[in-house]
Amino acid sequence: MIVAGGCFWGIQAVFQHLKGVISAISGYSGGSVKAPTYEAVCSGRTGHAEAVEVLYDPSQITYGQLLQVHFSVGMTPRN
Repeated sequence: MIVAGGCFWGIQAVFQHLKGVISAISGYSGGSVKAPTYEAVCSGRTGHAEAVEVLYDPSQITYGQLLQVHFSVGMTPRN
């Protein structure tokens, strides 16, 4: 699954510690720049979102459980 929202390193760190997650890899999704830098993405001018690709074993953790984790930690409002 691929999730986006907030800081991808923080989201990646949470998923890496879940039983059943095989790997969690940070990267960018969407956008118009072929090889964006972190600074360019953070500027908001590339159209990319910070994203995390999560590979998991569905016999140990479900897609629904992964979504619950994502929405509880990855989508907290910022002031």
